[in-house]
Amino acid sequence: MHKISTLLVVLFLFTSCAKNTVFSEYKSIPDAKWHKNNVIKFSFNTIDTISKQTIYVNLRNNKDYEFSNIYLIIGVDFPNGTQVKDTLEYKMADEFGYFLGQGFTDIKENKLEFKTNTLFPIKGNYQFSIQQAMRKNGHENGVLILDGITDVGLSIEKMK
Repeated sequence: MHKISTLLVVLFLFTSCAKNTVFSEYKSIPDAKWHKNNVIKFSFNTIDTISKQTIYVNLRNNKDYEFSNIYLIIGVDFPNGTQVKDTLEYKMADEFGYFLGQGFTDIKENKLEFKTNTLFPIKGNYQFSIQQAMRKNGHENGVLILDGITDVGLSIEKMK
């Protein structure tokens, strides 16, 4: 009886969280080596122009990731042709060098907030692009191959 009630609680929690998720997709980075010219693309088709939503960039990294932060260039192409690009920095490790994120193994999963309270004002297909833009301190050129990022994802959730 105890096992059945535990299973029901877990199932309830899983379906409750999933109800708010409108879109979720991951793309693997071959050999966990993210080339600076490898732009990861996602396509999201919406008909909901009223609900506020939060957009997340999801990163999985392994122990080979050598930085405490990450810079990303994130682009959004709207259905009407409008394009928006942002360069954002996210923290990946604490002051002691321990990776942030969830996970019990060498892989940590980070759910990084990109936009909150966002409306998709136009029905149609939105294209998202994510590119790494890391540089080492004192170097003008960016990191050609960023080691340790295993997967890049995008998720969109309705706000409660």
